[in-house]
Amino acid sequence: MQQVCIYPKEAAAVTGTKYSTARALLQRIRAHYAKPARAYVSIAEFCQYTHLPEAEVARALNRS
Repeated sequence: MQQVCIYPKEAAAVTGTKYSTARALLQRIRAHYAKPARAYVSIAEFCQYTHLPEAEVARALNRS
């Protein structure tokens, strides 16, 4: 089963940033999509916001 949402630790690994920076990025994504503070961020939303190819992000997450 493929993963649907992305967590700060994984966002940090994909973007090459620190955990706190990745957490702030996910907060900005939630604000952009008008989601509640504790809502999950999908991989598709993450990729649309960061302009990263979804296939590459999914591949990187499934290797972890």
